[in-house]
Amino acid sequence: MGQLSERSAGTAWEHLRRLPVWLAPALVTLAVTVTGLGSAQLWRDELATWSAATRSPGDLARLAGTIDAATGPYYLLMHLWTGVFGDSTIALRVPAVLAMTVAAGLLAVLGARLVDRRGGLFAGLLFAVLPGTSRYGQEARPYALATMLAVLATLLLVSALRRPSWARWAGYAAAVAALGLIHLIALTVLAAHALVVLVAWWRGPTPAGIVTPAQPDAARDRRVWRWLVAVLPVALLAGPLLVKARTQQSRQLDWVHLARLDDLTALPGGVAQSSVVGGLLLGVAALGAARLGRRALLPVSAVLLPVLLLFAAGTVVPLWVPRYLVFVVPFACLLAGAALAAVAAPAALVVVVLAGLLGLPDQAALRRTHEWPRSAPVDYAGAARVIADGQRPGDAVVYSPRHSWLFLDLGIEYHLSDPPRDVLVTEDEVRRGDLWAAECPQPEPCLAGTTRVWLVVSGRHAEPLAAVPDAKGDALRRDFTVAQVWQRPGLTVALLTSRPDR
Repeated sequence: MGQLSERSAGTAWEHLRRLPVWLAPALVTLAVTVTGLGSAQLWRDELATWSAATRSPGDLARLAGTIDAATGPYYLLMHLWTGVFGDSTIALRVPAVLAMTVAAGLLAVLGARLVDRRGGLFAGLLFAVLPGTSRYGQEARPYALATMLAVLATLLLVSALRRPSWARWAGYAAAVAALGLIHLIALTVLAAHALVVLVAWWRGPTPAGIVTPAQPDAARDRRVWRWLVAVLPVALLAGPLLVKARTQQSRQLDWVHLARLDDLTALPGGVAQSSVVGGLLLGVAALGAARLGRRALLPVSAVLLPVLLLFAAGTVVPLWVPRYLVFVVPFACLLAGAALAAVAAPAALVVVVLAGLLGLPDQAALRRTHEWPRSAPVDYAGAARVIADGQRPGDAVVYSPRHSWLFLDLGIEYHLSDPPRDVLVTEDEVRRGDLWAAECPQPEPCLAGTTRVWLVVSGRHAEPLAAVPDAKGDALRRDFTVAQVWQRPGLTVALLTSRPDR
């Protein structure tokens, strides 16, 4: 059996050798990420994307003035996308699929230039089978695009340092500017780029495999100045976003805690979406860094510097969110690819397959729900079906809580073509330029004349009316009784009917 497996792996390697280095990683990534693409329903963050992407550019500008300014360019991109391809679950997620596919191909090319062809190929294949690649390649959020742009910018930097020209530096500048517009935190990869540029300037031909021919001091100085000029556009474009996002931080990240040391130990499992696979990747990447020695400068710094910078900032202000660092994963895979390139090809393929097999339980789980923890799914679609099956003309709906990151109203509205009247809303989220609508400060007058109300409450409640706080709960308990209750994962739906003596 062992000989058969080794022979099969050897045959697979011979086929892979004949293909362009980027092709197999890109195709495997595409195949894995499109599998079950629409299985998990949109989760809370994706509902925010849907809400924003379906607004006009003017409404998006108002939204950016209130909250989520840092994500505004991504929302505009998704607005253009949904205008052409629609807002189905699959349509919303396809840009992330394409971005991860391109990222895998670019990673293989980058690995081939920094290590060798085998190192690039194994890096791309390993990246393709990670559960985290599927998780963020199946999410309507900017993380996959940021990952692709981080790899692209790094590849273009290597090209510009090896064969300097204004055209190559212009390409690098465009990639970095796009990276900043898509994901501000991903700009921490520039710390690694700056370090590599300084080393290239200080040493001339570097041991990192970036600059091959020896060049005079003047040429080395030009590389530094060209890099500084290349990053200037990102400062001009992303600077205002950063300033605006800083003013929104207390509202945008009120759910984030200050970083602690144990957050660092949990990071590999968080970005890989599997503790076992994350640990495997970290171990193999460490072996690759040891093998490369000083040649590991770029990938090691592209992993460590963003992590350390975000962690340091996160100990002072609430910024530490593991998924914000997904863009460093390809560089860890590049290091792991360097380690795998040092062993026989069949053995390296076995490691890649092993990583894929170890991640299968997490791959299956993330296709059931994108919520975290996955043991606490929120079934917006199930709750919407309950309402759709029993809805009558004139029905109203009430959500509790309204101002919640669960986005109960968006979740129900997304799955209903004709939702009941949101009876307590005085100004919807679009007109407010916000992610949440405004409700009647005095609910009872707004409920007047309504005989049936669908109440949607977060969590599981045997007595859903008792779970509604403040004046909203008082008004509902005073004027309505519970006719029927349905429990769905993460949600309770109740049909309320008006009291006879109302």
